[in-house]
Formats: sequence, structure tokens, C-alpha cells
Amino acid sequence: MIEASKSGGKADIIRYGMVGGGEGAFIGEVHRHAVGLDGKAVLTAGCFSRSMENTLSTGEALNIEKKRLYPSYPEMAKAEADRTDGIDFVSIVTPNNTHFAIARTFLENGINVVCDKPLTTSASEAEQLLKLAAEKGLLFCVTYTYTGYPAVKHAREMVKRGDIGEIRFVNAEYPQEWLAEPIENNPDNKQAVWRTDPKQSGISNCLGDIGSHVENLASYITGLDIDSLCARLDKIVEGRVLDDNATIMVNYTSGATGVYWSSQIAAGHDNDLSIRVYGSKGSLSWRQEDPNYLKVTYLDKPKQILSRGRDEFYPRPTSVIRTPSGHPEGYFEAFATIYTTFIGALVRKKAGETLTENDLDFPTPVEGSQGVKFIEMCVESSEKGAIWIKF
Repeated sequence: MIEASKSGGKADIIRYGMVGGGEGAFIGEVHRHAVGLDGKAVLTAGCFSRSMENTLSTGEALNIEKKRLYPSYPEMAKAEADRTDGIDFVSIVTPNNTHFAIARTFLENGINVVCDKPLTTSASEAEQLLKLAAEKGLLFCVTYTYTGYPAVKHAREMVKRGDIGEIRFVNAEYPQEWLAEPIENNPDNKQAVWRTDPKQSGISNCLGDIGSHVENLASYITGLDIDSLCARLDKIVEGRVLDDNATIMVNYTSGATGVYWSSQIAAGHDNDLSIRVYGSKGSLSWRQEDPNYLKVTYLDKPKQILSRGRDEFYPRPTSVIRTPSGHPEGYFEAFATIYTTFIGALVRKKAGETLTENDLDFPTPVEGSQGVKFIEMCVESSEKGAIWIKF
């Protein structure tokens, strides 16, 4: 669906801007590819770096008008809010410690926001953004990518419909090996440098970076609320200031229990996010590195492996499938599903339409705030000797 421009002229595609993601950055390019996959929005403004030279060169490579390349995000927010053809939303792809100030600035200027995770570095800041977005009546998306996979959405629907019965136990993990050595000591490795620096990353590295995905994926699929948790955060590589390995035991309000593990020192693992959900009638198993398949086991039936695009999925996950079976859909497609859902909701909201549950099937500041609270509670538990604390 195409939305009319702010000037009331002929139909035009949704416009967006980006803060961060300049030359040398990884995640900004991922976001741009994800938005571009379905062609629902066009990048028309940016403040890609604290270096104006970087912003200008990035903008030139992306064919953005020079007058819409800004030296600072406050200037960008104000200028774009004042334009009749200003951006409809901003995508924030900067280090964790900057998310709050940038998101708040754009919200205060009446601009919808998409922000990389974790939402902020403190739960109080996350709550402020949640409240501000609601007060302004603006849409806000937090890019927990892995909820965009069709197989994950089908797993969620199966749990909601009671297909595997009452949830008893959840086991989710995300091991990587990329920080098995102190590569942050090399200043050229910018990803490693900022993620292991508490001034930029916040109070946690491993848990905040990938453990937050574990919590979000488990919450999205199961719908369970955490009642209490017991966490141990390790700093295994010598000299490392923040955690690089985390193990968390979880009690849910329903009476179910769970164990989460995230690690960046696990040799042999790339981005091995996986989840297993055990219910009274059966179980579900999904792995991010083999994302087009969902393993389902019922107590009284043979094991099944459901194939995305081949086997019947429920309507919502079916609606986000892009290619036939056997043609893999992966990370970019999942990211694109998050963005396309958000953009679709924005289009319908601007048209005065009532948004449905499916329209809002993207991570919001509610999930973002919960993720930041999860990080804080785990750090608190670990610092107090890995004790149980109420969530």
C-alpha cells in the first residue's frame, strides 16, 4: 500500500532517515538492506556518523540529497520535522549508550522510531521512551530480528492455540565464539571494541548483546512472564571488563521453568541461537542457523519436521513467507519482515485505520523495556552471588 506524502501531493513511498550506520559500520547496512527488500520505504535523510565527512560520503553513496545530510541528530530531527516532505520514521543503529537520547529527540519532534536492541542501557530510560511514544501517539519498533522468521511465528501460534499443551519447560541458548580471544585489544575491530566497553555497551556485553535475544525469543514464542530468575555472568577472557558468558535459571508466573544460556566464548559456534519448548502434549524446537524448519513432537505421534513454504503454517506466519520451499529465507528476510510490518502499520495509522494484532506484530518498547529490565535483573543477581530475585 502506498501512502500520500505529507504535502498532500500524489501518492509516495514512506520516507525514513537513519542515525548511525556510516562507512565502516556493520548493522546500518543490514537495516538498509532489510528495508529495501520489500521496497516499502526509501532512505531520504541521515546523520550517519559523528564525522560529517563520513556522513557526506555515506550519503553520496546512498544517493541522498546533500541538504538532507546532517552534522548532528538533533539538527536532523528538527529539520525533518519542519519539512512537508520530512521523514516518516528514523532508524537508530548506533551503540547502546546513545539510543535513549536519540530516540527521545525524534519522538519529541513527532517522528516515529525504529531502534536497534537493546532499547537503552537502563530500565528507567526504556520506560521513559515507552511512555513518551504513547503520549505522542507514535509507533516505535525495537529490532529483535529473530521474531521475523515464519517458523518462529508458527511456533508462537502453535503455543497460543494449545497445540503442545501447557508449557512446562523452556530451554533457549545463543552461543558464539567471536570473543573467545581478546580481539577488542585491536582498535580496528570496532564491533569488539565498543561492545566490550561499558561506557558504550552498558552494564553487560554478552547478555545485553545476544542474551537479550534469548529472552525476547522465549517470551515471543511462549507468551510466558518471568516471575524470578537466578543468573551467573562470567568474565572468562582475561582482562575483560564485561561478561562474555551467561547462564540464567528462570521461574515463570505460570509455574513453568526455564534455562537460558548465552556465550561469546563458545568455540565452534557462529550465531547458534536455538530454542526448545516442552509442553504437556509435545514439544517444539527451532534453530536460527537452520531457520526454515521447525521440529514438532507429540507424545502420541511420530516426530515431524515442518518445512517453511512446503508444509501448512497458520495464516500469520504464512503471510510473511516470500519464497517457495527449498529456497532458504534467512536473516535479511526476517529483518525485512520486522520492518515491513512496522511500515505497514505506519501506513494504516496515517490513513486513520484501526490497527489489528497482526499489524502490530513487531517488537515494541514494551518488549524493549522488558529486555532491558531482564539485563538489569540478571546483572543484579550475578553480582549478589547468583541469588534468586523477583523479576
